[in-house]
Amino acid sequence: MADSERTNKKINWAILVTGWGQNASDVIKLFNKGSFKKSDLSLVVCESEPCGAKDMAEKCNIEVMKIRSADFCGQNTYQNHLIENFKTRNIDYLLLLGYKYIIEETMLSAFPNRIINIHPSLFPSFLATQTAIQDAIDYGVKVTGITTHIIDDKIDRGIILCQEPIKIKPTDTLESLYPKFSKKGKKIIAKTIKHIENRS
Repeated sequence: MADSERTNKKINWAILVTGWGQNASDVIKLFNKGSFKKSDLSLVVCESEPCGAKDMAEKCNIEVMKIRSADFCGQNTYQNHLIENFKTRNIDYLLLLGYKYIIEETMLSAFPNRIINIHPSLFPSFLATQTAIQDAIDYGVKVTGITTHIIDDKIDRGIILCQEPIKIKPTDTLESLYPKFSKKGKKIIAKTIKHIENRS
């Protein structure tokens, strides 16, 4: 590939989501608005319905695949199926937004250092938990936040890409903090995608 072709080639992204997908919906809208000059979003993989990310992707004419882990005999078979679909679409990077499954070695090998996750805490605090926001409140910390990181073979580890702090007030609850995470989540994901663009 010539240098000019390499420079002009856009990064091809897929988003994986297993829940409603609020952050994913926000990011899909950013892609649709042309917020990322060096990236395209080609595929959204969801698992359940209703799914806001699926609805938003369809509205923006982005391909959606509904693939249920339960329809496969195990995670390895399920993730190998995902890999096949990603490879046929020439996907470069995977963005996990509210994706609940642990990434297997086969997928790590297929996309080395190209699988990005968002976690609702400031690494290295409140790792390997599905309740990081509530854990931060219960522990009494004054500041929590969001981290985006490259996935590796350890849960909630890997290379930190971006972090965004969120202050916790004494009166805050999970319900009052969640909108802050949603708002900051959109910001940090956009920052992360641009970070990947700049280093590619």
